[in-house]
Amino acid sequence: MNIRKCVAAIGLSLLPWMAWASGAGVHLESANIDVGNVQSLQRGAQLFNNYCLSCHSAQYMRYSRMAEDLKLPVDLVTENLMFAGEKIGETMTVAMPAKEAAAWFGKAPPDLTLTARQRGADWVYTYLKSFYLDPGKPTGVNNLVFKDVGMPHVLWELQGWQRLKSADGHEGDAGSHATSHEGAADSPFEQVTEGALTPEEYDRAVRDLVAYMSYVAEPVQLKRAGVGIWVLLFLAVFGVLAYLLKKDYWKDVH
Repeated sequence: MNIRKCVAAIGLSLLPWMAWASGAGVHLESANIDVGNVQSLQRGAQLFNNYCLSCHSAQYMRYSRMAEDLKLPVDLVTENLMFAGEKIGETMTVAMPAKEAAAWFGKAPPDLTLTARQRGADWVYTYLKSFYLDPGKPTGVNNLVFKDVGMPHVLWELQGWQRLKSADGHEGDAGSHATSHEGAADSPFEQVTEGALTPEEYDRAVRDLVAYMSYVAEPVQLKRAGVGIWVLLFLAVFGVLAYLLKKDYWKDVH
């Protein structure tokens, strides 16, 4: 009976995720991030702090931890990544009041500390590439991955503006398009205005941002891989010694 209850509880806990996963109906691109690439994380930190941190917090992450893990000098972080007079030991919070934010956007912007872990890197990567013009929305944009999203396209200066194509290649609504940016012919979007970055440069920038968000969701992963190597080496050496000890104990047993 206890086992049945446990299985039922697990099933119920997975229902929201299953509904989201099956209801989206959008092909997610592979983010192909490398959390071990410190330079990528540094570029991602710059993008996050300049474009995301004004509305979204990362309240479980400290500036000092980020500086240490990303090998950034404290004075560089203070001068270029901290804009509200915070101290280096403080967490990444925002000054925007939640009530006012809810009135402006319909809902207060969520904390992003665990978003990459909750949604997945591929989801965040595809989401940041899937904003398109929609005059019927208060922000003027919609998103193919997150329909009717209240968030504006904060990276529009980098990506430019794009609109959604219908099946015959003309502008249309979201419908049942699949997101596939690997080639222009397969993309459900068409470019309206160019951004500061080329499509390839924008893809790399979003990849850096997603890599940083994945790091923020689990900072220990940068050290976990290194510790894992030492653990495997220890087990290998211990295994050899254990085998030799076993042979010595059993040498007189016939």
